Amino acid sequence: MHLGSTLRDKARALKRETVALYFAVRDPRTPLAAKIVAGLVAAYALSPIDLIPDFIPVLGYLDDVILVPLGIALAIRMIPENVLADARAKAASALAKPKSYFAAVVVIILWLSAAVLFSLWLVHAFDKA
Repeated sequence: MHLGSTLRDKARALKRETVALYFAVRDPRTPLAAKIVAGLVAAYALSPIDLIPDFIPVLGYLDDVILVPLGIALAIRMIPENVLADARAKAASALAKPKSYFAAVVVIILWLSAAVLFSLWLVHAFDKA
C-alpha cells in the first residue's frame, strides 16, 4: 500500500508541475529557450510517434515514463524561480477549483445520445440492404 500511495503522490506532483509549466510557458517573462523545450516535451508526449513504439512490451512505455518527466524537469529548471513560483500558485488554484459534476453529466448524456443516434442510423442503413 505504501508503494501505491507513493506513486499516487508522484503522479499528483507531476500533474501540478505540468499545469505550472503550462502557466509558465504562457508568461512573457519565461525565456524563449524554456518555451521551446516545454513545447517539444509536450509535442513528444502527445505525439503518436515514439522513440520506442508502445506496442513493445515494457520498453514501449519506458520512454514515456523516463523522457517526458526528464523533459518537464529540464523545462522547469530553465524557467526563472519567480515566474515558476507564480505559475505554481496559479496551478494550485486551478487544480483546487471544484469539478463540475453537472458538466460531466451533460457531456456523458451527449456522448450517449450520439451513440444511440449512430446505432439507429446503422440499423436503418443495413435494414435497407
